[in-house]
Amino acid sequence: MAQKGDKAPAQRTIKAPGGGFLSRHGRIVKYGLLALLLAMLAGGGWGFWKWRSLYAGMPKLPEVTELWGVKREPAIEFIDQAGTTLDVRGPRYGRATSVDLLPKHVPQAFIAAEDKRFYQHDGADDAAIARAAWSNLRAGETVSGASTLTQQLIKNLVLDSRQTVKRKAQEVKLARELETMMSKDEILSLYLNRVYFGAGLYGIDAAARFYFGKGPDQLTVAEAALLAALPKAPSKLNLRENLEGAKERQSYVLKEMVSLGFLSKEEADAAAAQAITIIDPPAYDAQLGYVLDAAAERVKAMLPRIPGDLVVTVSIDTELQARIQKQLAERMAKDGTEAGASQVSALLICKDGRVAALVGGVDYATSEFNRVTQALRQPGSSFKPFVYATALEDGYSPYDVFDDAPITIDKWEPENYSGHFLGPMTMSEALTRSINTVAAEIAQLTSEERVIDTARRFGITTKMQPFPSIALGSQEVNLWELTRAFGTFQSGGLRLDPWLIEKIEDSRGMVLYERPAYERDRVYSEGLARDMNGMMVRVVNSDVGTGGRAKVRNWTVAGKTGTSQDWRDAWFIGFTSAYVGGVWVGNDDDTPMKKVTGGGLPADLWSDMMELAHAGKTPEPLIGAESGMVVSEAAESRIAFYRGLSQAFSIAAGQQYASRTTPDRFHQEE
Repeated sequence: MAQKGDKAPAQRTIKAPGGGFLSRHGRIVKYGLLALLLAMLAGGGWGFWKWRSLYAGMPKLPEVTELWGVKREPAIEFIDQAGTTLDVRGPRYGRATSVDLLPKHVPQAFIAAEDKRFYQHDGADDAAIARAAWSNLRAGETVSGASTLTQQLIKNLVLDSRQTVKRKAQEVKLARELETMMSKDEILSLYLNRVYFGAGLYGIDAAARFYFGKGPDQLTVAEAALLAALPKAPSKLNLRENLEGAKERQSYVLKEMVSLGFLSKEEADAAAAQAITIIDPPAYDAQLGYVLDAAAERVKAMLPRIPGDLVVTVSIDTELQARIQKQLAERMAKDGTEAGASQVSALLICKDGRVAALVGGVDYATSEFNRVTQALRQPGSSFKPFVYATALEDGYSPYDVFDDAPITIDKWEPENYSGHFLGPMTMSEALTRSINTVAAEIAQLTSEERVIDTARRFGITTKMQPFPSIALGSQEVNLWELTRAFGTFQSGGLRLDPWLIEKIEDSRGMVLYERPAYERDRVYSEGLARDMNGMMVRVVNSDVGTGGRAKVRNWTVAGKTGTSQDWRDAWFIGFTSAYVGGVWVGNDDDTPMKKVTGGGLPADLWSDMMELAHAGKTPEPLIGAESGMVVSEAAESRIAFYRGLSQAFSIAAGQQYASRTTPDRFHQEE
């Protein structure tokens, strides 16, 4: 007890044992948790940044319907009406197929070769990726990619082929996404249709037909395993250049098919021992180039957007085309050389408008210029039927009389090919003899504008000017449109619309265009067409006609010859009841021939072509031919005399036509 006066003892704060230690560690825990949180945030940020980095700019997966067409190089397969391939321009994609249409060993071979766990993984095989990463790490380089079939599709159709971590990550992600959009069989079918086999071949159909001459549904086990060997190294394992190398890879594929239970050991051994026959590469007729060039141009004009792969069915009769091409080339080599003519073109059109044959020149390998569709040349007197057809529309008759005498139109004095004048004659005789003065006079009576309008209605689309010399064919046209225009006469006044393309599909069989049935437009009176046909029948069958060499055995022929100034162009355009055809001969440099007229070499070549086309066909009558029965010269003289009397009061002697300004000076004409 404290004594009075003593100091009281000082107060002390009692601390629990260890209190300072807890305080210090509390701060450590606090800061540790904060550090952990920061680390987690940093890690998350790093992961987020990494995710953004790997997938930044990743393309969007196309719609399933678009996957067939993406990354296709433009390609056209041309086939005939029987489905025979005539040529392939660009890579060959083949026709679409699916796994349910193939023998089971075909898709199994590709699974064994490329993706053994195809039906187990979700688009990317994690176990395979891990094994590949370990192999690459041990090797110090990329020796394994572990790509599934789905990943290969993504790489080939969506991404590029760069070997980077970023691209690989995107490949895996997109592959897994694709597996949610398509079934396994759909993915495998797409793969088989798009995989590259080398030699410009895409898809199993193209490879099977190119190497074995059969569809993929007919492949044997050995052939399927051999094709499955190619995607690993398609250029290196080309079957025509390195069959032994491909067979080594085939052995691996067969072994894997056994390990997966797809084949027994005995079946694999039998397949390995099977002799493999690789067919010769297809040999396409190079001379069809003129036809196929023209068809390709029409495809571009017909479709607003050209798909990557097209199968185009053309209208031509390939056997007839080949015979006509050969016949024309042989005659040009002999008769053409003697006549000073180096080139020929020919067009044959069925009465319904189907183009049966098109020859654009002597040799496609020497010159790809198509003289049927691209060459603009003066048609000469082969243009005169449009002058006479216009006159008939204006009320004239085939037996109206005109005077073959000198005529002057604004200083232009057309001359006859013979250099002589025969006096009064009917319009029919004037066309038969190809009299220039009468044609020029008729064009003035009807007007050049009316003649141009008639030609346009009949199908001539090249721009023409209303100059007086148009009556003698001074303005250039091409063989396609001139031959087409004559088809209006053949049908009795219905315009002919020739067609070279029957159908356009893609390789999946989707029809993009098919030639429709249609009603031809009437552009000329049937009665007047009959009169014109009768007149043109006389051109071929009259003793004084210019086209006598264009006859076809047992068939009635109507047509017209044409020769341009200084014999630079010579034509025969004509028709039977079955075909309309045209032939032109000349030189590309426009040099004159050795006085070749349309009634000479072109008529001969036209007759050759038509004999080939009509072989074995039953003759049919030609509209209006009966009115063209040959009239004797005495009868023609009497007709001319009496018609002349009836017209004497309406035709003034020495009549001159109104002066016109024209740049044409056209004197030499058949």
